[in-house]
Amino acid sequence: MIQELVEAIVLPMTHKDRFQKLGIRPPKGVLLYGPPGTGKTLMARACAAQTNATFLKLAGPQLVQMFIGDGAKLVRDAFQLAKEKAPCIIFIDEIDAIGTKRFDSEVSGDREVQRTMLELLNQLDGFSSDERIKVIAATNRADILDPALMRSGRLDRKIEFPHPSEEARARILQIHSRKMNVNPDVNFEELARSTDDFNGAQLKAVCVEAGMLALRRDATEVTHEDFNEGIVQVQAKKKSSLNYYA
Repeated sequence: MIQELVEAIVLPMTHKDRFQKLGIRPPKGVLLYGPPGTGKTLMARACAAQTNATFLKLAGPQLVQMFIGDGAKLVRDAFQLAKEKAPCIIFIDEIDAIGTKRFDSEVSGDREVQRTMLELLNQLDGFSSDERIKVIAATNRADILDPALMRSGRLDRKIEFPHPSEEARARILQIHSRKMNVNPDVNFEELARSTDDFNGAQLKAVCVEAGMLALRRDATEVTHEDFNEGIVQVQAKKKSSLNYYA
């Protein structure tokens, strides 16, 4: 997953000459897809940091909640700014809000979505893949996207961001608790087995809850039981928003 992103985004921006020597045209953009909280935004930001690129973020839902014509104008302006600020990565979050399959509709909101989408396709066609501009789009609904977005020369790479594996969950819990005073008896592998369908954001929330439980007890370290209770609390909140922990 990370390797694919490095090859599609980072290498063309940092080692352009290697592509030119081989006569390979790097992709203009990639689509990151997978459930919420799996690190899509985080990885897009990491690509910008790795390449010292300007990071421009567009939120799909906001593009279609604007006055008529404003969504398309914002897309146009973003690409113009990217050319001025190159190297630049344009990150379009929740692209499914504007990039759904096209259909005939007389509803003005639907027409606005399609107008914004057409502008995005125009802009993707309007720069070459070696112009030091890359587009990263993210969605958790890849199935409803217009196939036109994924045509060659647009977002022609798809990279899946699944829920973390058991081994990855144990590592994520360790990373988010590394600055905490954790009891040596805490077994992260065992905790990972209890977090089967948790995403990265929820695993971070488990560590926050465990720390708060230890704090309320006036304890000097966070125990295995604190983490277990943290898992229970996050499980109970999973249906509501976890924005508090983001």
